[in-house]
Amino acid sequence: MNGKISNFRQIAYINRYTLTEGKEKGLDVIECNNGKIRFLLNVTKALDIMQLWHEGQNMSFVSKNAFTAREIDFLNRFEGGMMYTCGLDCMGRREGHILHGTHHNNNARIIHADCNEEGITVEAVIEETALFGQNLVFRRKVVTAINSGEISVEDSVENAGYTDAEYGILYHINLGYPMLDEGTRIVGEVEGISARTDFATENISDVFNMTDSVAGQDEMCYYLDLKKPEISLVNDKIGKTFTVSYSKETLPYFLEWKSMASGDYALGLEPTTTILDDEFKYRTLAPGQKENFKVTLSVK
Repeated sequence: MNGKISNFRQIAYINRYTLTEGKEKGLDVIECNNGKIRFLLNVTKALDIMQLWHEGQNMSFVSKNAFTAREIDFLNRFEGGMMYTCGLDCMGRREGHILHGTHHNNNARIIHADCNEEGITVEAVIEETALFGQNLVFRRKVVTAINSGEISVEDSVENAGYTDAEYGILYHINLGYPMLDEGTRIVGEVEGISARTDFATENISDVFNMTDSVAGQDEMCYYLDLKKPEISLVNDKIGKTFTVSYSKETLPYFLEWKSMASGDYALGLEPTTTILDDEFKYRTLAPGQKENFKVTLSVK
């Protein structure tokens, strides 16, 4: 320990608290600060990342819904957030399912949370079970080093049941102002692009370029075929680059969600196990089988 440091909280810390006002009332949160980045983990909502700041500047999209403990319709509660985990029963819109699935609405059980000279580590378990149905165990480990601009999210899904179980997962990683701004651009080794809608097709020439906000503009969604599982948003105005990298062997597909609409100004960078809509496919886990995933968020 450096003799100039009276208490390690001068360098980094974690705090655990429960929010007490408005729609957020009842949410359990772990605040993590490694000296370079500060981020909030939502224990009530699958240990997803609520918000992230790099050297004091916001990176995340937070929708006008903000954060809520209420179980209401998706469009009235979707907060965006830095990372919203979709699945395991549904990603996208599927008949008979809640939009983007139910995983995010599950409480996490914290099994480890620590901050020391090596870094910050938070680990949790989420169990998704049903009588006469699935018995899936989801484990999440969030790690960041002291004074680092990087967070690693290491997940696993295990079938603890006695019959095959289906699942899917999509990491809805959401960027907002000031990291997302007019003139910011996406950079990556993209080998192919496919638009999800007619409006996205009409604007495919600007797939990598972010415009000013436009009142009432429709969202756009693109499937990107990445040679290397890494993609960045570059902002020359504030001199920052936000990068998402991920385990392509278990997350073989990637979506870009682009909303330049005024008041809903967001960019989603989304590794996933499947294409959505008509080509949607679940993965299958045999009894006792486990699959691992890793997503890393970094800011420079």
